[in-house]
Amino acid sequence: MGQPYDLPLEQLREYKPALTRRADFSGFWEESKRLLAQVPSDPQLTAITYPVDGVRLYELSFTGYGHARIRGYYAVPDRAGQHPGLVLYHGYNWSHDGQIHDVVNWALHGYAAFGMLVRGQQLSEDNSVAPHGNAAGWMTKGILSKETYYYRGVYMDAVRALEVLAEREEVDASRIGVTGGSQGGALSLVAAALSSIPRVVVAEYPYLSHFRRAIDTALAGPYLEINEYFRRNSAPEIEEKAMETLSYYDVMNLAPLVTCPVLVSIGLIDEITPPSTVFAAYNHLQTREKQICVYRYFGHEPMSAFHMEKLKCLREHLAPNTTN
Repeated sequence: MGQPYDLPLEQLREYKPALTRRADFSGFWEESKRLLAQVPSDPQLTAITYPVDGVRLYELSFTGYGHARIRGYYAVPDRAGQHPGLVLYHGYNWSHDGQIHDVVNWALHGYAAFGMLVRGQQLSEDNSVAPHGNAAGWMTKGILSKETYYYRGVYMDAVRALEVLAEREEVDASRIGVTGGSQGGALSLVAAALSSIPRVVVAEYPYLSHFRRAIDTALAGPYLEINEYFRRNSAPEIEEKAMETLSYYDVMNLAPLVTCPVLVSIGLIDEITPPSTVFAAYNHLQTREKQICVYRYFGHEPMSAFHMEKLKCLREHLAPNTTN
C-alpha cells in the first residue's frame, strides 16, 4: 500500500515546524502543577482476584486535578523487594475493560504497572466543564480557554499518576517509565515533559501534536472533532482562539522539555495521527537519547516488530528483576 497523503520519509526526517508557544507557556504549566500540588492525592487500593499466579492486582484510585477521582488498575509482582514502575496511558476513548489484562501482563514482566484511566473516557470522573459547548467527544471541551480546556485535567492527572506510583513502597522511584499508544503516547511524552519522575518514554504513534497540520491532514479519528467544531462555529475569531488554546497542549511544544530517553513508533499509512505530526514532535525532542521506528506498511495500530523494541528499551533503562 502506498503512502496516501503525507510527506515522503526523507522529508519527514527533516520536518521541524516552528513551535507555537505563547509567551506564558511555561508559566501556565507551572501554575497548573501548583494547583495540582494543592490537592492531596489520597490514594486508595482495593484488591482484585485475577486468575494468574505471581501477580497481585488492585484497583488504584487517587484524587487528580480539580479534585476529580481518577481510577485505574495496578499490578505488582508477588515477590519481595522493590520493582521498577511503569505507568500505562491508553488511547483516546479506547480502553477495553480498563486495560486490566495489559497491566497484569506488564507485572508478569517484572514491573509494578499502573494503567491510568483517563477522566471521562473510562471509569474515572470528569468534573471539567465546557463553558462554550463542544462537539461530540472531548477534543473541543472547554477549547476557548486554556484554563478550561479538557486536557488540562488529563495532563495533570498523568503527572499525578506518576507521583502516586513513585510513593508506593514496593516501587523503586528511581526506575519508573511511561508508555502508551496514540493518546497514551502523547500522555507519555507530556508526563515526561512536566515531571522529572520518568526515566524512559516509549510512545507509540503519539497523538495531540502539531494541531494545525493535524486538522488539515488527518483523514479519520478524533482530530476531526476540531474540524466539526469549526464547521458549527464559523467565526474566524473562534478558530483563532481555539488554536491559541491548543498551542498550550501541543505535544510538539512540550517536546523540548523532555530530558529522558525516548523511543517512538509511527506507521507511514497512519490516517489518524499523520506521520508529519509525529515527526514534528520527535524532531523537537532535545534529549540526547532518542529513536523513532518507522513502519512503512502500518497505520494506526499495534506493530509486533515494535513491541520487541519496546521490551528491550524498557528493560535496558528500568532493568526489572524477574527472579524470585
